Amino acid sequence: MIVMGRSNYGHISPAVPPGAIPLATAHDLVDHMQQGREMDHYMGAEAIMERVLIIDDHPLVRDGLRSVIAISFDSCEILEAASLEEAVTLLEKQDSFDLILLDLNIPDVRRLDGLKLLRTRFPILPVVMVSGAFDRAVVQEALAAGAAGFIPKSLKRSGIVDALHRIVAGEIYLPETLGDVKAPSAEEDDIVRRIDSLTPQQRTVLAHLVRGRLNKQIAHDLGVSMTTIKAHVSAILQKLGVFSRTQAVIKANMVHFRAEDAN
Repeated sequence: MIVMGRSNYGHISPAVPPGAIPLATAHDLVDHMQQGREMDHYMGAEAIMERVLIIDDHPLVRDGLRSVIAISFDSCEILEAASLEEAVTLLEKQDSFDLILLDLNIPDVRRLDGLKLLRTRFPILPVVMVSGAFDRAVVQEALAAGAAGFIPKSLKRSGIVDALHRIVAGEIYLPETLGDVKAPSAEEDDIVRRIDSLTPQQRTVLAHLVRGRLNKQIAHDLGVSMTTIKAHVSAILQKLGVFSRTQAVIKANMVHFRAEDAN
């Protein structure tokens, strides 16, 4: 089930650096422990998280998430990684996590490739995207790639607590500000899988097709022969299950394929 979050602007927190999650004050500790007990009652025994991995390159963000989780989930073991490479190394040694929180814009990852890699290598582990900036298209792409939810870094601590409890209880959490976001259709899922099957060179050519470039222009841009480009285009059409360049572009646009996705 997909649920939308609720914004909470009743408390004004002191200013913090951009992208950081405000650390808890003494007042917040009491407030959120009470909220945690109330949420446990609301969500029932399912809302239990014993082990979580935070993947984010910003120490302030990791500290903020750690404080929120420590307050809200008793005896939860919290591990951290500053890069996807570090996270994968850790997960290969121990993968018994209840949840993974993954920064959307972590430096060593291109867009949602980190999510896709984790879902492929560790399919039983729920991965939640965390981001300071997002839009409807990115959220839908994340859902299509298997994300268990999408939490804005700007969300108030009580909102993050609510989101985590709902996700651990089996729901897919989305920020309320997106409005009515639907889960990707079966057709969109199929398109994403087909695009993921393309080689890096074929993805680059597809990006040029989306921009309306002709074969001769693409060949010139990439410094290869027309024969090579024609071979790539033929392979793209076959893998996408279409019969023309126009159909390939339409399918790519349906899932918001962008030029930067090819890099």
